[in-house]
Amino acid sequence: MKNSIFKSFRFEIVLYSILSLLYTLLSLTVAGTGIYILGKWDYQNISSTTKIILSIIIILLGIILFIMFFLLLTQKFVFYIRHIAEGINEISLGNLEHRIIINNEDEFALIAEKLNKMADDIKAIMESKQRSEEAKNQLITSVAHDLRTPLTSIIGYLELVSSKELPPEINRKYVEIAYNKSKRLENLIEDLFTYTKFNFGEVKPVYTQVDIIKLINQLLDEFYPSFQEFNLKYEFDTEYLSMVILADGNLLARALANLISNAIKYGKDGGLIQLNLSKTESGIILSIINYGEVIPKKDLDLIFQRFYRVENSRSRETGGSGLGLAIAESIISMHNGTIRATSDVTGTEFIIELPYE
Repeated sequence: MKNSIFKSFRFEIVLYSILSLLYTLLSLTVAGTGIYILGKWDYQNISSTTKIILSIIIILLGIILFIMFFLLLTQKFVFYIRHIAEGINEISLGNLEHRIIINNEDEFALIAEKLNKMADDIKAIMESKQRSEEAKNQLITSVAHDLRTPLTSIIGYLELVSSKELPPEINRKYVEIAYNKSKRLENLIEDLFTYTKFNFGEVKPVYTQVDIIKLINQLLDEFYPSFQEFNLKYEFDTEYLSMVILADGNLLARALANLISNAIKYGKDGGLIQLNLSKTESGIILSIINYGEVIPKKDLDLIFQRFYRVENSRSRETGGSGLGLAIAESIISMHNGTIRATSDVTGTEFIIELPYE
């Protein structure tokens, strides 16, 4: 709020003082004239003592009139200060919705504006704290659930192996299941630590020149056993032999690995994983497409949230930590890129856009 000198409290005080003085002089003049006419006083024949007493009375009357006029003219300040005090009391009692009405541009209005802003800031802090508390509780609940499920299975199978005489093939099967559950638990804990580091800003990217085509081919080679395991074919389509961007190679590899892993996990029934890479004037566009189950429209904007899973995926044995896509989005955002998803009967597509620098 701009505070003009002509609308300031100081200017108004001076103005009301002058007006009070003028009203006082005018009142005394009118009263004196009336008394003179009605009483037909001869001021020249009044004694000196009477003149002094009369002068004192006029001065005292003038002071009283000045004070009365000044208090009357400045009464609005008293009302507004009282209004501000009531507002402060309401806010201090926790009513953060209360706002002080601003009806002027003087210093009191500036105080009211700052108090309203303070209430807005406190409300925002309280809401942020509440969201953080809810997120923390959700995090604890989700972690407890995801840790307990494989841990219960591990304990159950190991108890069977240690407490009963089982045929060797059954014994090996139970140990293998316990081992796989342990690896899943290890991956979950690793993802949790990784996401926590991203969430608290502990990860600092080191940018170097990265050939994105070479990186994708390396990742596809690493995932070849998974493609074979689920009888999946993959296609990597691009018209370029090399495409260099400025990025943190290790982090970008982690993000793309999470997306490819997700495509394999939930697209294994589709038989094919497709990757398409193209250039734009400012960067690159990479799409990863699988032909598994369609993601409901209501879930598309939520799948990048931590621990969020499409309804029927939580109970699956293949269900991951629920942090892979959240980690991928954090890494892509760290590179000033964007990631989004679409899904319909023609396939589920994750589209990544990254700038060259």
